[in-house]
Amino acid sequence: MRISNELSDEIILTELGGRLAQRRIARQLSQAALAAEAGVAKRTVERVEAGESVQLVTLVRLCRVLDLMDGLDQWLPETGPSPMALLKEKQAGKGRQRASGQRTVPVMKSGEKPWTWGDSSS
Repeated sequence: MRISNELSDEIILTELGGRLAQRRIARQLSQAALAAEAGVAKRTVERVEAGESVQLVTLVRLCRVLDLMDGLDQWLPETGPSPMALLKEKQAGKGRQRASGQRTVPVMKSGEKPWTWGDSSS
């Protein structure tokens, strides 16, 4: 089933719970073993797989144990500035600037020898 806006919250939770159960079974984990690794109760895993509402931290813990964290990153990717915001910055003169590239050469005091490898100060 493809998850879309047309589906109710209950149907989406049931679908996600079923997918988590399939992933758990594919990894050959019992509900008790998954719960122990995730640090949640076995009943919590049962509720998730049944499509009941749970805390977000519970979902994150289960996804971590089931190696689904990359999927979470794709689900809600980090966003950068919009093209319009970048254009406004550029027009306001606040755009990104390169480093000048000018480097200063250290000035040595008179009578001071340049440092080289192997010199000891004691």
